[in-house]
Amino acid sequence: MNEFHLRLPATSANLGPGFDALALALKLYLYVDAEPASRMTVEATGRSADICSATENNLLIETYREILAAHGRELIPLQLNVQNEIPLGMGCGSSAAVRLAALALASHFGDLDWSRDRILAEAARLEGHPDNAAACWLGGLVASAVEGDRVRAVSIAPPALWRAVIVMPDQPMATSASRGMLPESYTRKDVVANLQRVALLTAAFAAQNADVMATAMADRLHQPFRADACPLLPRLLPLAGNDGIAGVALSGAGPAVLLLTVSEEAALVARNLAARRLDGLGKVEFLTCELENTL
Repeated sequence: MNEFHLRLPATSANLGPGFDALALALKLYLYVDAEPASRMTVEATGRSADICSATENNLLIETYREILAAHGRELIPLQLNVQNEIPLGMGCGSSAAVRLAALALASHFGDLDWSRDRILAEAARLEGHPDNAAACWLGGLVASAVEGDRVRAVSIAPPALWRAVIVMPDQPMATSASRGMLPESYTRKDVVANLQRVALLTAAFAAQNADVMATAMADRLHQPFRADACPLLPRLLPLAGNDGIAGVALSGAGPAVLLLTVSEEAALVARNLAARRLDGLGKVEFLTCELENTL
């Protein structure tokens, strides 16, 4: 029942064609320090501190309570100190990081003694898909799949020099709303095209080959249907494959867009080019970060 410390990275899922299958961990973190207390309290700093510090409608606290109750464990009140660097509602894996934190806290303070695999499987169940949770838990580029009640996942270490530029509008969007834009079925031609690009994208990370990334990150299954609600995407997609910008894709379900670049210098160029293309589209924020290695 001693102090417990967590550091969980942001993630960008789908990466174009890898819908619900691929995600990339980023060096933006959710830090949680916890210890037993007489009542549940939260002190938060960083992004969206007002949301993170609330004790009502707080996903971290609610998930922690629900897991303990579901497994017949007494609720252990905690003093939580949260430092958040992950944008909320932008497709950067904030809910996966919070749910993993809650599950790890429940396992520790509720004496569930869950393995890392069990915690990941529970997070994937709560999320409804394994991609963000797997990358947040394992780091790197992660390919994942659900098999029964288990998550099978493999992490690939990204090149150290590559950078992610996250381009965000001023308004977030719920993943549930973004998923509602997708069709119920697809043509075989489109499915095959995505399968080819998922294979190419995974191989490109493994071989650290940026030359094929623009092709590998193209998508036909979700991005075309989300473009109207994510207006940054059609403006930024033409940057892929030029000026050190290896590829461009929605970050998760959007509305943020990820520009994958081959170096810190290319990331700066990408920011400047993106700013020009987005001129007149309203307030936009840029975040440049390193890619998280395997954890």
